[in-house]
Amino acid sequence: MPKPLAYQFPDDGIVPNNTLPVVVYEGAVDLSRSRDPAAAIEALFRSNGWGRDMWRNGVFPFVHYHAAIHEALGIARGHGRVQLGGHQGQAFDLKAGDVAILPAGTGHQKLIASDDFLVIGGYPPDGTYNLCRGDNPAERDKALQTIPRVPLPKSDPVLGTSGGLTDLWTR
Repeated sequence: MPKPLAYQFPDDGIVPNNTLPVVVYEGAVDLSRSRDPAAAIEALFRSNGWGRDMWRNGVFPFVHYHAAIHEALGIARGHGRVQLGGHQGQAFDLKAGDVAILPAGTGHQKLIASDDFLVIGGYPPDGTYNLCRGDNPAERDKALQTIPRVPLPKSDPVLGTSGGLTDLWTR
């Protein structure tokens, strides 16, 4: 299993990000023999407790974040350049089989992607989905109160209950 890579992004004044690190697994899922790579990632997320409200799509092309829930992004097909950490963050080249786990408040956006770019999104059982764009001061003020109260997940969507974010995410 690949080693989790951790990246820290500070509050940039617009996107709050989180004191918890973003966790990226390069090549987390071997999709080379899978007839349905999206289903393989969904099964992995579901088996590790991240099966709530899963979706299949891409990543919005504008900076946004979720202030009330953590999010896992599994790349099922294609490749894309995704900026994590908001306007002042870092661009990542994500490809099929990679997984990025974003703590609540982490800004993200698609910069460019292949035509077949397919992302599976998943969430832990606790939290509430919301979409924040960082263009409303009242929304930001509320997010700054909400983000620290989002419960830590009991498992990592790739590794389960042992390792990964269960070791990296502590308050």
